[in-house]
Amino acid sequence: MASDPAELQQEVRREARSALAPLAGSRAQSLQRLQIGLFGLAAMVLLVGLANIILTNAKENQARVVPEAAATVAADSDSDGASDPLAAAGVVPDEPEARGSDAAPASQP
Repeated sequence: MASDPAELQQEVRREARSALAPLAGSRAQSLQRLQIGLFGLAAMVLLVGLANIILTNAKENQARVVPEAAATVAADSDSDGASDPLAAAGVVPDEPEARGSDAAPASQP
C-alpha cells in the first residue's frame, strides 16, 4: 500500500480507466457487430419484400384464372338423372323376362 498521495491518485486513475473500459470490446469489434446487425436487418427487409411480391403475384394470377371451366361437350337431353352405369358402359345384364320369353319359344319347336 502506498502512502504517497501522488501514487494513490495514480492508482485511482488506473482503477477509473479500467472501470470505463468497454465490456463490448474494442471500437473495431463494435463497428463489426454494428455492420453485421445492419446487414441482417437489410436482408430481412429484402426477404419480406420478396415474399410480398410473390404473394401479390399469386393473388393476381388467381384472380385471372377462370373459376369453373365451361363444359366443352353438350349434355345429352335424353339422359335421365337416374341412369344405369352398366348400361352407359355398354354392359347390360339379361333381364329375367327377356330370358324367359326367348327361352320358351326356342324350346317349343
